Amino acid sequence: MSELSKAERMKLPRQAMPEQKPDIRKVNFKEVPHGYTPEQAMAEASRCIECKKPKCIAGCPVEVDIPGFIRLVMDGKFAEASRKIKETNSLPAICGRVCPQEEQCEVVCTLAKKFTPVAIGNLERFVADYERDNNLTELPEIAPPTGKKVAIVGSGPAGLTVAGDLIKLGHQVTIFEALHKPGGVLVYGIPEFRLPKEIVKAEVDYLKQMGVEVKTSHIVGKLDTIDELFDQDYDAIFIGTGAGLPNFMRIPGENLNGVYSANEYLTRSNLMKAYDFPNADTPIARGKNVAVLGGGNTAMDAVRTALRLGAENAYIIYRRSQVEMPARAAEIHHAEEEGIQFLLLTNPVRFIGNGEGRVERMECIRMELGEPDDSGRCRPVPIEGSNFEIEVDTVVVAIGNSSNPLVPRTTPGMDTNKWGNILVNEETMESSRPGVFAGGDIVTGGATVILAAGAGKKAARAIHEYVMNKE
Repeated sequence: MSELSKAERMKLPRQAMPEQKPDIRKVNFKEVPHGYTPEQAMAEASRCIECKKPKCIAGCPVEVDIPGFIRLVMDGKFAEASRKIKETNSLPAICGRVCPQEEQCEVVCTLAKKFTPVAIGNLERFVADYERDNNLTELPEIAPPTGKKVAIVGSGPAGLTVAGDLIKLGHQVTIFEALHKPGGVLVYGIPEFRLPKEIVKAEVDYLKQMGVEVKTSHIVGKLDTIDELFDQDYDAIFIGTGAGLPNFMRIPGENLNGVYSANEYLTRSNLMKAYDFPNADTPIARGKNVAVLGGGNTAMDAVRTALRLGAENAYIIYRRSQVEMPARAAEIHHAEEEGIQFLLLTNPVRFIGNGEGRVERMECIRMELGEPDDSGRCRPVPIEGSNFEIEVDTVVVAIGNSSNPLVPRTTPGMDTNKWGNILVNEETMESSRPGVFAGGDIVTGGATVILAAGAGKKAARAIHEYVMNKE
């Protein structure tokens, strides 16, 4: 393939990722895509025209040498390709699955100007899986010990990235995780059918093998404060506690039984494995008519989970049109294939109970799009007199999250904005407290896995410089 001319390679078709058929996958929690075969991966890699000035690297928040790893795939050197990615990204199997490559590295691919871009994310996923599945994982070179200790609060994508970068530089790294399993939003927020938890475990185990210590069920802000961690001789601290505080609609009836936050609903199913009840201890509501409010990836995760839990009608209720939906196009497409019903330009105004404290109906109003608002999207405007009701026995509110307030509230002198996000120097990710850095959703509010990882990479550089120059 690589002997083909550049013009011939540009015209090669993009390799479609094989996946479960909709009627099969909508009743199980197995991962939807099957992944590439080696032949498909090499064929897809051969589409790369090896630009002299590749823009894809600049489009990657964690600075992966994309042309370098794709060239190795083209040559059939799959494990080497995975190691090339790991030079800057410790979580390739995760990023290959859940990062919005279509908005980052792939959108700036030269092929995208006239053809479809190289499937960078699919290739990243393939090589990471190949290395792991064939027991070819090799630990990177670790620098000699520096004698410096760094505490990381939270084991989501930002914290894991900081840990991976700092351990390679010779620092002693300890992650403190409040939940009983490490991974943060990767384990409690993203369903098994999108990100198998064995993948997350494998990526965390890789960091442990490099020397990272992970302490679970350890709530910083309760068991220890930031100041108390400094008293334990940590030279710097990174806060990556995420956006775990759910937002609600604040409309009548929201306190009825059967109305859940997406956080609770997904945490029960994902982290606590409630989808496997009674084999797992945690039960979950298996509604027949389930409405999920919102249009982001979390809403898609919740509504597709509801379908797999046996819902006869699984609705997405979104106040704008599909064009404005923040969810990835692939997630919307998968939801449509599976039979999710989209009630667009629709907004709930109240939940109606059955007289015994449980939701049974939801009153909505139809919307139309007005002038653009601060987000650049058209503002939804209610259409007077268009109210209607639908039957629901379960409602999941997935309209976003606010930052976890625990650490900022227990850390004197830490500046936050009006939403509770920690304020940082955008170049170094250092907070108003010297030696305390932060990144991910606790800084930006709810965003993507790869942006959190990018913030972690930036913070790791600054932390290294800080601790090495600390008197």
